[in-house]
Amino acid sequence: MIRILFVCHGNICRSTMAEFVLKDMVARRGLADKFEIASAATSTEEVGNPVHPGTQAVLREHGLGGFEKKRARQLRRADYDQWDCLIGMDTANIRNMNWILGGDPEGKVHKLLEFAGTNRSVDDPWYTGDFETTYNDVVDGCEGLLAYLGF
Repeated sequence: MIRILFVCHGNICRSTMAEFVLKDMVARRGLADKFEIASAATSTEEVGNPVHPGTQAVLREHGLGGFEKKRARQLRRADYDQWDCLIGMDTANIRNMNWILGGDPEGKVHKLLEFAGTNRSVDDPWYTGDFETTYNDVVDGCEGLLAYLGF
């Protein structure tokens, strides 16, 4: 079982989008039983809140669902031992993840678009309002992640 945890600032836009995009990708490839996929936040600002309406809309536009019961949660230090790969969306996420997790001695923390061959960040649609561009970046990163993992 490969355990992937996506992380962003609030866990209502980017990390949630990545969670459900990757879940869909592995299901379509018949690999769902090989993965556990979830998401979390570095902040407490949105804890308990549902997926952002803009994220819901773009996921639905692309035929994805299953996120209706998702609620934001904060990353915990114990997550480091429970997940194989912890993937942030931008440099600030990575910095905050390392602080919360107490470092990254096993090299489990990555930035999503590293898997797409760039060090660029996934822009936060909470600020940009551009959920489609974020979706495209997330898809590129998740496809690259699956390739990196040999799928």
